[in-house]
Amino acid sequence: MTTKTKKEIVIPGEIISKGNDFLPGDWTMKQGEDIIATRIGIVEKYDKLIKIIPISGVYIPRGGNVVIGEIKDITMNGWMVNIGGPYSSFLPLRECPGFIEESEMENVYGIGDLIVTRIFDVRRTSVDLTMKSRERGLGKIQSGIVVRVNPHRVPRVIGKEGSMIKMIKDASNCYITVGQNGLIWINGDDIEKQAFAKRIVEYIVDNTTTEGLTEKVEKWILENKPASIKTVLKEEKSEENVEVKE
Repeated sequence: MTTKTKKEIVIPGEIISKGNDFLPGDWTMKQGEDIIATRIGIVEKYDKLIKIIPISGVYIPRGGNVVIGEIKDITMNGWMVNIGGPYSSFLPLRECPGFIEESEMENVYGIGDLIVTRIFDVRRTSVDLTMKSRERGLGKIQSGIVVRVNPHRVPRVIGKEGSMIKMIKDASNCYITVGQNGLIWINGDDIEKQAFAKRIVEYIVDNTTTEGLTEKVEKWILENKPASIKTVLKEEKSEENVEVKE
């Protein structure tokens, strides 16, 4: 059995593993005893699963994904939301906590508002969203900054078991929500912390294909962290206690 182990870019049709020690994951297929890449990307192994993390392309919605979207229109029974995917997305009124009068819908989520939401159903040509979830931080974004990255770089920003995003939070003292559609909400006590978190994200995205990325990011943080930012992460803010900045 042979398997690619370095963080190298593979192309469609390339054999990434021989033998039966791994199961094919995202963007791979099995041919005989070979596992073959079906997209350009980086090989990643987790337990017995081997998959490809694409390095380009549009966001493909999946049920359960947390995404950040922009309210584009308001209908009688919900909100049209742009999450950047190939299909239209809709947040039904019934999928919001509590009772909301139709006349109050624009006050809850107005056109142009950014929201953190979760995908609960993907249909053939549309996506249904929900705010009814145990996920922390769902709701309207009222402060902080939103950074856009290629959605296929999101797994590298999050890191294995959340290790990379934890590093960013600890280094910047910011609350961070990563949308699987490539939008990242960064909210800190001041603009310097938010700007530093953004710089870390950009460094990760620019070096996605680099081997030993975690160690390189740790070194970059030590060399570039502003002296005014302490290393202890404050208690994360939830959407309910975020102060709105005018």
